[in-house]
Formats: sequence, C-alpha cells, structure tokens
Amino acid sequence: MTTPGAPTVAFRTARPGDRAAIEALDGSFRTPTVFEVDRSEGGFALREVPVDPPLHKVFPPGDPEEPGGSGAEGEGGDGHARTFVALDGDVLCGFAAVRYAPWNRRLTVEDIEVAPAHRGRGIGRALMDLAAGFARERGAAHLWLEVSSVNAPAVHAYRRMGFTLCGLDTALYDGTPAAGEQALFMSRPCG
Repeated sequence: MTTPGAPTVAFRTARPGDRAAIEALDGSFRTPTVFEVDRSEGGFALREVPVDPPLHKVFPPGDPEEPGGSGAEGEGGDGHARTFVALDGDVLCGFAAVRYAPWNRRLTVEDIEVAPAHRGRGIGRALMDLAAGFARERGAAHLWLEVSSVNAPAVHAYRRMGFTLCGLDTALYDGTPAAGEQALFMSRPCG
C-alpha cells in the first residue's frame, strides 16, 4: 500500500526484524506552542499558549511513550495487537502500534511515530487508516489514544484525523521525566 504525495512510501505489518529500526526511530518533536489545562469545578478546557524558546522534546530511552516502548512487535500472540510500519525504500520512517480490547470494543493506539524528515507527507494519516482498518476487522466501536499536553503538533494532527478530546489525567506523568505535563485522551468512532 502506498499513499498519495509519498509515492516511495510503502506500508505493511511489522516483522520481528523491524524491532531495532522501530526502537531507533526519532520520536522527538519541536513546537512553538503547548496546551495548558484550565480546570474548574465544572470541568476543564484547553488553551494553546506560545512557548519561547520553542519546546524540543526528546523521549528518554526506555520510556513507554518512546517509539517501540510498547506493542512494537508485529502481531500479538493473542491476535489483538498489531504494529504497522511505513518504509521509504528500505528505511523504516514510521510505525503505529495498536491493541484491541474486546471488553469495551476499543482499539488503543499505543504508539504512533513518523520520523521528522518524513512528517507532513500523510504517513501518520495512512498509519492511522491501517489502525482503523484493523479496528473494524476486530469489531471495535472506537479508536482511543493518549497524548501529552505539550505535544501540540500531535494534538492538531489527531484533530485533523477526526479525534476529539474525551478526557484528562493530571497525575499520569507524576514521578516521570514528563512530570508537570497533562495526559490528554482523544477518541474517534471507528467507522
């Protein structure tokens, strides 16, 4: 499968030999804005604010949010996990690791990353489309993911893909290098 605008990029299910390339993928990002969470008695709202200098976030090795941190194998032994990869020639330039939970018919996007030099070419959208296809095969009702409040580029990309904000966890990153960031939960219908 190839995507328009990226004629040299091919997509397939990950193979065991892809693990090292998945783990080596640069998942860092730069952003001139972040989202701040305004909490009130009745709920919360997000407010996008500029940061100066722009934020450059690099995930520490072994971080579960780092590419390959979870679900980086091809098909899970239980048939509910899958990792899709994007290849520009022989170079792995992106991946999406997903897991289906039958009890609530949710497909969780555990990791999705596109190498910085390949961003803006529709690769992330194509990987998400593969995840949505797998979700439909399993009978999922919706796709769900978690993203940090400082990752404004990802939040904007997910919104363009049809995801909406569905929750917040202000303590998820406490005690980690991401302490002070807020976990934003987003979902979209599977269909």
